[in-house]
Amino acid sequence: MPRFEPVLLKRIDKPNSAALAGYRADGGYTALKKALAMAPDDVTNLVKDSGLRGRGGAGFSAGAKWSFLPKNHPGPIYLCVNADESEPGTFNNRILMEQDPHQLLEGIAIACHAIRSNAAYIYLRYEYGRSYRVLDAAIKECYAAGLLGENILGTGFKLDVRLHRGAGAYICGEETGLIESLEGKRAWPRIKPPYPAIEGLFRKPTIVNNVETLCCVTHILTRGVEWFKSMGVPPDPNNKRDQGSYGPKLYCISGHVNKPCCVELPLGVMARELIDVHGGGVWKGRKAKAVVPGGISMGFLSANELDTKLDFEGPGKVGCLGLGTAAVVVIDDQTSMVDVLYNCCRFMSHESCGQCTPCREGTAWMTKILERIRTGRGKLEDIDLLYEVANSMGIIPGTTICGLADGAAWPVKNAVTKFRGEFEEYIRSGRSSITPAQQLMAAH
Repeated sequence: MPRFEPVLLKRIDKPNSAALAGYRADGGYTALKKALAMAPDDVTNLVKDSGLRGRGGAGFSAGAKWSFLPKNHPGPIYLCVNADESEPGTFNNRILMEQDPHQLLEGIAIACHAIRSNAAYIYLRYEYGRSYRVLDAAIKECYAAGLLGENILGTGFKLDVRLHRGAGAYICGEETGLIESLEGKRAWPRIKPPYPAIEGLFRKPTIVNNVETLCCVTHILTRGVEWFKSMGVPPDPNNKRDQGSYGPKLYCISGHVNKPCCVELPLGVMARELIDVHGGGVWKGRKAKAVVPGGISMGFLSANELDTKLDFEGPGKVGCLGLGTAAVVVIDDQTSMVDVLYNCCRFMSHESCGQCTPCREGTAWMTKILERIRTGRGKLEDIDLLYEVANSMGIIPGTTICGLADGAAWPVKNAVTKFRGEFEEYIRSGRSSITPAQQLMAAH
């Protein structure tokens, strides 16, 4: 891959990179000034033309989402910033918020101008204490400098940005669950339609965007559509549903690698390059058995699928749910996939909001089946039972309100399909991967 110049992470190693003075010295808020000189619809069309797709997991066109707002609505219209980042292995948003918060705030202001909003809420994962403190200080700097509040940059544009700390729940990464929590209610995802663009926060039109998505908006305004589309992967001409995968992307690399890190690269980098070049290779001289391409809800790549392009279409071609958050987690060849899958199911069972029966019960059943296998009491038919339960839950089979169940089911379906031989050998051997004390607790 030719040399790539980072833009999203360009400033993070600078001294006092979170300060407004440093950000403005590097050209900060010139993109906002440019946007405020444009008509809101022109800003929306610019973002739409860039091909920017949401970086939070779904990969939906950001500009298209903005255009779904009802025309000539009297308001208010809200922007909600999804800074929950609870997908295991994901930490790219945290870096952006803590090291370069004004990049995000500028993107928020541009987006609010485009959608004619005067109020934005940043929904922040509670565990991110430093992110809260840095963002809070940055917001206060903006108010003091006239970059937030009344008559921004003398244009008459008004914007208030508020920080809201969630209670630490995975389900709040789902946009309607996030909205319910913002309203002070239990974070149960809503039935759609109506979609948030029509009826969202406080039953008013609302756009929900991810942190990294809004940071990309800042650079699209500064550098232009042609720059953004000069990197990434163009759409497949044989696939009418492929919108292309354009622009830079932050990839998180963790798990069994020598150098866990967050790296910025054009969309479409190979999983193997991320591991070997940027992650320093698999630790302890071992080999990769499996790789999570974008958070555990996306499933697994097997060792012979590491040359898969990590763009919005690549992981789906090898049976994964998608790119997700691009949180790459490496699992070495000395690690049991039974244990890995058990951890995935246990997490999803704990984080299910319980509103939909297939998700509430299905995630618990899969966890219990894997507990039985891990204690040496599994049966070969448990493998097919796991797959049957996983195949019967989620939006895709039409049994739940939100996609958490799909994210819980996908690693199960992937693991059973791609590593079935390992599961069978584990059951036939009758071995246990838990301690006698854990066995005693599981029996009760």
